[in-house]
Amino acid sequence: MQRALGLDVGTRRIGAALSDPLGISAQRLTVIERHDPARDFHAIASLVSTHEVGVVVVGLPLTLKGTRSEQTKSVEEFVNGLRQRRACPVEVVDERLTTVEGHRALRSTGASPRTHKRLIDQVAAQLILQTYLDAHARTT
Repeated sequence: MQRALGLDVGTRRIGAALSDPLGISAQRLTVIERHDPARDFHAIASLVSTHEVGVVVVGLPLTLKGTRSEQTKSVEEFVNGLRQRRACPVEVVDERLTTVEGHRALRSTGASPRTHKRLIDQVAAQLILQTYLDAHARTT
């Protein structure tokens, strides 16, 4: 199995996480500061190439009730842009509460609020990717 790249797409930053080669676990990778779509897509394409990624997994921010919001629409447009570039398949997973879970995980480590801000996007991407990997493991 090729590696999977998980993305937590925000308005200012994109958190990224990478799976191990066997597709069992997700690890934090980096944060991409957003500038414009072309630069964002180029940065992601670079990660895909460098890490030999076979699938990109993007968190879809639904509301707690499971409905779409303005942020959902923005992420869907981003996903469509990724798919048009055809570097590799792009999947979406429900990302409800991943940021909350990420903050909880960081608090449990005793990390400072400053560290939270720096790492939360990566941790959210890690949780998104782990959700995908766990679901994929059950279906294969």
